[in-house]
Amino acid sequence: MAASEDTTSVRTWLRSLDAFPSRLPTFDPAAAPAEPVELFLAWLTEAVEAGEPGPHAMTLSTVDEQGDPWARVLILKNVDAAGWQFAAHAGSPKGRQLAAHPSAALTFYWPGRGRQIRIRGAVTPGSADANAADFLARSPAARAEALLGHQSRHLDNLAHRDASITESARRVEQNPDLVAEDWTLYTLAPVAVEFWQAAETRVHTRLRYERARPEAEWERHLLWP
Repeated sequence: MAASEDTTSVRTWLRSLDAFPSRLPTFDPAAAPAEPVELFLAWLTEAVEAGEPGPHAMTLSTVDEQGDPWARVLILKNVDAAGWQFAAHAGSPKGRQLAAHPSAALTFYWPGRGRQIRIRGAVTPGSADANAADFLARSPAARAEALLGHQSRHLDNLAHRDASITESARRVEQNPDLVAEDWTLYTLAPVAVEFWQAAETRVHTRLRYERARPEAEWERHLLWP
């Protein structure tokens, strides 16, 4: 098959795929609460109850020292009035990027509900106690991997990886209170939180909460699809 024919075939195939399920929930922005955290938790709860896989998974977007964008999927650790929390090594690419440019965006997407939530704001690292508490709440296997501190570095071979993790697991077993020094619990304090509800008609409903700074009052605005 020629390259142009192959491209056309892929394009046709992609356009044939369903973007959303046949039945979608409704969303009335007029009934939305004054605070975005309340609506977020309501949508998250509904996603869990609907059986969405990984409902607490989110895409973290940052920019590096050259201003180039990076994105990866992380797990939400907590959300409250202070903001949305996630954890990472301070020495990892995302940790270094947040040190250079301490702001980020989060994206949650629940395809079975036809919903996504987009969040932007400044990011601050947690205290030593908060960082340690988050690290020790991880499973022993997750702590063993994190203690190595090699995330995203080049790896010679898988045998080297497995041997290093085995040795690190022994350290965790011998010292359950061992904490990775640069493990960091980050908090994103939002200045914008957008709730997006898909519709079969493609006339999607969008509501954005906005404020000039984290301590300001929220304003709500409808957006064009």
